[in-house]
Amino acid sequence: MTRFACLLPFAASALLSQQPQQVFGYRDFTQQAKWDAAFLAVPDAALAGQHLKILTAEPHWASSPEDYKTAQYVAEKFKTAGLSTKIVPYSVLMNKPISIAIDAHDASGKILMSGPSPEHVDPTKDGGDPFQDDPRVTPAFNGSSPSGDITGEVVYANFGTLADFKKLASLGVSVKDKIVLVRYGGNFRGVKVYIAQQYGTKGVLIYSDPADDGYVKGDMYPKGPYRPESGVQRGSTQFLPIYPGDPETPGIASTPDLPDSKRIPADQLQKNQPSIPVNPLSYKDAAPILQALGGPQTPHEWQGGLPFTYHLGGASGAAAVTVHMHLEQETKLRTIWDVIGTIPGTDPQQKDDWVVAGNHRDAWVYGAVDPNSGTAAMLETVHGLGDLLKQGWKPKRTIVIGSWDAEEEGLIGSTEWVEDNAEHLKHAVAYFNTDVGVAGPDFNASAVPSLKQFVREVTQGVASPQGGTVYDTWKKSQEESRGKRGQSAFGEGEESKSPEVRVGNLGSGSDFTPFIQHMGVPSTDIGSEGPYGVYHSVFDNYNWFIKFADPTFVYEQQQARVFGLEILHMADADVLPYDYRPYAKEIEGYIRTAQHKSEATKLNLDFSAATKAAARFSASAQTAYGRQTVATTDLAALNHALRNAESALLDPDGLPRRSWYKHTIYAPGEFTGYAAVVIPGVTEAIDEPDAARAQAQLARLTEAVNRAAASLELAK
Repeated sequence: MTRFACLLPFAASALLSQQPQQVFGYRDFTQQAKWDAAFLAVPDAALAGQHLKILTAEPHWASSPEDYKTAQYVAEKFKTAGLSTKIVPYSVLMNKPISIAIDAHDASGKILMSGPSPEHVDPTKDGGDPFQDDPRVTPAFNGSSPSGDITGEVVYANFGTLADFKKLASLGVSVKDKIVLVRYGGNFRGVKVYIAQQYGTKGVLIYSDPADDGYVKGDMYPKGPYRPESGVQRGSTQFLPIYPGDPETPGIASTPDLPDSKRIPADQLQKNQPSIPVNPLSYKDAAPILQALGGPQTPHEWQGGLPFTYHLGGASGAAAVTVHMHLEQETKLRTIWDVIGTIPGTDPQQKDDWVVAGNHRDAWVYGAVDPNSGTAAMLETVHGLGDLLKQGWKPKRTIVIGSWDAEEEGLIGSTEWVEDNAEHLKHAVAYFNTDVGVAGPDFNASAVPSLKQFVREVTQGVASPQGGTVYDTWKKSQEESRGKRGQSAFGEGEESKSPEVRVGNLGSGSDFTPFIQHMGVPSTDIGSEGPYGVYHSVFDNYNWFIKFADPTFVYEQQQARVFGLEILHMADADVLPYDYRPYAKEIEGYIRTAQHKSEATKLNLDFSAATKAAARFSASAQTAYGRQTVATTDLAALNHALRNAESALLDPDGLPRRSWYKHTIYAPGEFTGYAAVVIPGVTEAIDEPDAARAQAQLARLTEAVNRAAASLELAK
């Protein structure tokens, strides 16, 4: 593909002289190059900083009055830019803590810990923290946890992965009727509880180990960017791999007027909600529990960063540690608010083929990095689009910008909106997501394979604050750190063999999930990373951000430009810039890997039909790419055929045990949550192992890949 030069907004004339006249998806890029230059000149670093300061001035947990104020602020900015804007409410089930008390005792009854301790750093050292004492900060809690009053002996279960629980069983340590203490990392926190519950535990405590984001990594906040000893990671423990969104309304939008008869009764929510109490802890509070645990010494790789030897617990008598958890939660229907801004398209045949872009707005506390660094960048993207509208630009396809609410509680705002607009989204051409917009200088992205090259090319069109293009610095940082954000643990397939910068696969944990994995809308997710140790704590605030993430907001400006070019190019391309050739290579690689894995586990599976379907898809992808690069008179028909290929990869019946997830190629793993599992129906059946299920899922995969190939064969 032809690449376009770095677009330097301060040198538009030089820019246009460098601009090639052919860019994939455009018959003539000349006019688009002018719109690009005009857009890139608008996003303003200082204005992004102002947005961030205002959005993070108060704690704004989803459904709170302060959360609604942020919705009003975003709506005002959308309207000022010329977007048709509305605030869309949903009524969703969420818990809020009333009282949380956790005490630990040794076998003699001596108190080891009574908490949780408040999040607090010394105000006299390294500038302290000006936001930590706001009375509106909620106690550290886990979303979706039920109330509970339980007492039990403690077992340490490392990261709480399926492998970790199996290891405990192999060592003869039972977790049945125990309280397990696990550390963050390794998998999604809700999956830790999902597995623990299946093993018969009565409660879960999740703590942040300093080996993972504390002093082992570097200086603690406020001296450095890493988690101080009292810092707590809040977070949802909804069983996200089962389904996201409002727990009572899977597949149905939870509109305020939805009758109760359409909701799953709260006392019957066993499928994606924990039935045992769970709460997060700081390593300040976890340390005395861990230090007092008896029983066997942990496996070497389970040792964390605290300055003593870790033990598994599970021992009775003098070595036992007992914890009492008293959690009172108010779980009820609460109102959340999405903000939706629209720029209508003008192509009569393609104006209903929406380009959707979004970022969530709610935060566990202040949310400077997660998510409002993304919101601030998105608002400057909208600022740029508004300026183009004033200059006479009108997109071919309708652009929809979403500011989602209650993402932190389980991707709720985006999921409810997707379910509310399912018919429109069947032919939406893209969803572009940003969440942690800026945690540092290292750009990264994930995407469906058909849009990976699109993301690379967009980043080659934006200048980096470090010099060169965003693509240049992205590639350099990957070469130095081999970052893995969003990448599949099952294998990176052909992506890992390319000399190009690696773009990750979409797992879950952010608002792209309902778009790609439920509706089949081709999606991307962008962010910029760094040493970020205060995730989901009170310390993820404006003070931390200006000290350690982006003091001059130039990376906010960079992200606004990348996000904007994604939107502009997808809205105005003559031919939708999907390249299905890498998709075909990935699918062929996934099938080969699954076959090798099944042979290693001695499952007698027949891969011949799936292999044949993948070869057909590869041939049709090559043919379609040729069609995309030559003149054609019926662009709308070509584009619809290209778009339908992604939807064809959905299985209407969904995945086993979690039918909300429809995509046959990518899904969050049932036992990972964040990381993508590729060809999930097949892969997870092999992992189990279940030969009959694996063969049935191979048949479903074969049907889907054949459907996608047939759609591409219509691309003429």
